[in-house]
Amino acid sequence: MASQGSLACVGVGMMLGAHLSPRARGHLDDAEVVFTLLSDALVELWVQQLRPDATSLQPFYDESQREGQSRRDSYRGMVDAILAPVRAGKRVCAVFYGHPGVFASVPHRAIAEARAAGFEAGMEPGISAEDCLYADLGIDPGSVGCQHYEASQFMFYQRRIEPSAYLVLWQVGIAGDRTLRRFATGPAYRRLLVERLCRDYPPEHRVIAYEAATLPIVAPRAEGMALSALVEADLRLETTLVVPPAMPMQRDDAMLARVAQLDRAAGDAAATAFFRTSQGEVDV
Repeated sequence: MASQGSLACVGVGMMLGAHLSPRARGHLDDAEVVFTLLSDALVELWVQQLRPDATSLQPFYDESQREGQSRRDSYRGMVDAILAPVRAGKRVCAVFYGHPGVFASVPHRAIAEARAAGFEAGMEPGISAEDCLYADLGIDPGSVGCQHYEASQFMFYQRRIEPSAYLVLWQVGIAGDRTLRRFATGPAYRRLLVERLCRDYPPEHRVIAYEAATLPIVAPRAEGMALSALVEADLRLETTLVVPPAMPMQRDDAMLARVAQLDRAAGDAAATAFFRTSQGEVDV
């Protein structure tokens, strides 16, 4: 009887050979069919050393570029390629750069379609650019809060920004792209992004262009500049824009007063419970 097909989408993290988890490595070793979608050629070669039989999904991107197609067409082709051996009863492992669930629609679609068809499918997390960002820039997202948006989505929709928290904009190198065909946009598009940001931040506010390191011998990019300088800055597809807080957090005195009232009531109840217990009474 043929074995039941399955799918594991795993992430290799950001740095070559350093971020692959034991569980992800287990899926990679045990799979009968392996696919890869890795934006770094060296990482691709490293995975191929582990699994020489791995099939790269990169040609789907290359074909869409040649024919001027939307990346949606590439994603559909990738999902179909991944699911074909799953339906044929094979154990399939699809290997993605960074975290397979972060800014990667193919793994989510493939897993959803596999599960809908009755196959076992799951995801193993990887160390993402966001994880590296917190470590490299020394940011604790719990200190004052952190807002994350894809740069074009941020431009196209009305968002309520809190300038007292960090703002992180992903894929800023293609900010303003509506075609899903480009891999870069120019200064005219970034000027619109800066105009939008200047509703909440002064033009001279310092921001950071960040790129995680992909090799142990390479330092991460953390280039500080004025917000207005973004228009002519070197921003690539992998560049993330970090906008630090521009103002301190504002106290909500009305809410604090209500919480203090609850605290006092809770304190009175706790004191009463302690007194009754000390007198030998038990509350039910």
